[in-house]
Parts: sequence; C-alpha cells; structure tokens
Amino acid sequence: MIPNNISSPSPSPSPSNQTNIQISPEQTGITKPPKNYHPFRTRSSRKLAILKVDEHQKTKPIVWFAAILCFIFSLMLIFFGIATLICYLALKPSNPSFDIPNASLNLVYFDSKPYLNGEFTLLTNFSNPNRRVHVKFESLHIELFFTNRLISSQTINPFTQKPRETRLQAVKFMSSLLFVAQEVGVKLEKEVQSSNRLSYYAKGTFKVKVKMGIIHLSFWLHSVCQMEMTGPPAGSLVARQCVTTR
Repeated sequence: MIPNNISSPSPSPSPSNQTNIQISPEQTGITKPPKNYHPFRTRSSRKLAILKVDEHQKTKPIVWFAAILCFIFSLMLIFFGIATLICYLALKPSNPSFDIPNASLNLVYFDSKPYLNGEFTLLTNFSNPNRRVHVKFESLHIELFFTNRLISSQTINPFTQKPRETRLQAVKFMSSLLFVAQEVGVKLEKEVQSSNRLSYYAKGTFKVKVKMGIIHLSFWLHSVCQMEMTGPPAGSLVARQCVTTR
C-alpha cells in the first residue's frame, strides 16, 4: 500500500518557461578592460622604458672633473697632515724664550704732581732653543706698567733667528706728562723714599712663525716680567722673573 499523505513532486519548470535576462555593461557602470590588458606586464614595460631613458642620459664631463678635483684635494690634505705630524714628532720644536737680563731707570719725576715723566731702558733677550728650526718674530709689542698703570709701550721690528741663536736688543721707554692717579704718585714717592726700590712689570706679545722645511706654523707668545729696580738717577735691575706662555 502507498500512503495517501505523500504528494507527488511538482514538475520542474521547462526551459521554455525560463526568462533570459541580460545586463549590459552600460547599465552596471563597470567598464571592461581591453582584451590585451595585463597589470604586471604594464608595470614591467614602464620600468624598462625608464631604464632605457636613463641609459641615454650619460654623466656630464664637468661632474667627472669636479669629482676628480675633490679626490685630489682630499689626497693632498691627507699627505700634508701626515707630513706635518712626522716633522713635528721628528723635530719637536720648542717655544722661543723672552727675558730681560738688564734694565736701567734713568729718570722719574712729577711735573705739577699728577703728571709723570720718566725714562726707562730694557735690554731684551730673544732666544731660539731649537736645533733645526728657524724662527721668525713678527708683531712684537712690549708694554711697561707701574701698579697696573700703563706707562709706555714700544714695538720692535720683525727679525728671524737661526737655530740656537740669541738676540739682544735695547728697548727705550719714555713717558712725558703722563697723567696718573693720585694714589699711584703717592706710592711711587713712598717706595723711592723708604726703600729706594721700585716695582715694574713688562708685558710682551709676539707672533712667531716656525719654519720646518716646506711647512710653516704660526702662533702667539705672551710674556710677563716682574722687575725690581733701584731709584734714579742710577736705577738698575735688582731682581726679575719672566714667564712666557703660548
């Protein structure tokens, strides 16, 4: 027996009953790429085109010339730097020295109290302690002070010294109607009257050039000399102490 509640399957629609619906690309708004379009092929072709353009753009001669000049200049800097270091280590140049072996105080007096007149002579000694190095002194300037008051200043003409050479040169200082503070004049008179001693100091500034073959070096030297003198008219140097720094 066949049960009554089982229904027969519904017939499937025939192909003739199905509706064919076609959607055109214009209706969807989507444009189709061309038939021969391929994204990877397009990128590779662009790279090849760029490479071809770069191959045709050669480096300009002026760029090569500038690069060669920079290379030569760098080599020259390295060469001169090494040569300077070797010469400095081989020669070991020492700083020239400055000293005052003798001095004389010929005249000191006041004209109407605040104005000082004086005559002072220094015997300076410049020495080059190096054995193989020539030294040239330039821009030599010496100043004479009394209790931090500048009395007079002088310049010396440039000169050259051979290795192990010394040079003695007299430098004369004169002050005429130099205005000084009252306390400076009082101190000077007391020193002369009490102990017949006067304290001065000299400052020297020198530009030095050192010659080591083809290599030239330049630097400044600063000297300070403390001096103790007897009173005029036959004032002479009693004690001194000179320090030279670079």
